[in-house]
Amino acid sequence: MAVLAESGSNPDVTLLYDINGLAKDAPHWFDRAMEFVGEYGLLLAMVLLVVWCWWGVRRRSGEDAASSVAALVWAPLAAGIAVLVNVPIRGFVERPRPFVDHQGLEVLVSGKTDFSFVSDHATLTMAMAVGLFVASRKFGLAGIGLALLEGFCRVYMGVHYPTDVVGGFALGTAVALLLSPLAMALLTPVMRAVERSSRAGWLIRARGTAPADTLIPGTRPGTATEERDLAA
Repeated sequence: MAVLAESGSNPDVTLLYDINGLAKDAPHWFDRAMEFVGEYGLLLAMVLLVVWCWWGVRRRSGEDAASSVAALVWAPLAAGIAVLVNVPIRGFVERPRPFVDHQGLEVLVSGKTDFSFVSDHATLTMAMAVGLFVASRKFGLAGIGLALLEGFCRVYMGVHYPTDVVGGFALGTAVALLLSPLAMALLTPVMRAVERSSRAGWLIRARGTAPADTLIPGTRPGTATEERDLAA
């Protein structure tokens, strides 16, 4: 069984104390806010970011709508797969939570009895952010920013070492990127079939816009020109 960062002279532990020390100096209300944000808030924000991106993609429609929505579907799937991959990693490393081996930490969340490496929260948020980046660079960069903030919060809360967070970022990124070609190859045809559906097509394109494969060259989705051409 491997136990990492036993010594307080370890830079990982030093950084842990530096970041977690901010919680000791902060007002009580701020610590409670960070507890909520780090435990639930940023995960919810990431989900809302994916929904926001989906809403924009379906309203824009176009030839890449199905592939963009496929990438958005892949984002949470990648996060779920990454967490599953983390299960044997945690069991192999068996690294205790930092407050088990180190005294004087300000622990904002109680009841954490599982192993520390790697951070599920960091893994989830980064996998979703990278999956989101495949669909939209703008939204993906915002998602990466949220993931970085999530990692900071986990150390601030005293429940993870910095290397737990870095490991989670690496795992989430690896799963989202390495499996992305296969996921897109499988999901994109499904999304195109959904786009052509009269009942579920709204999931890919806004109502009143035509599927990409029915557009006349030189027209834009959802325009009056397109509607006249289709009517003719």
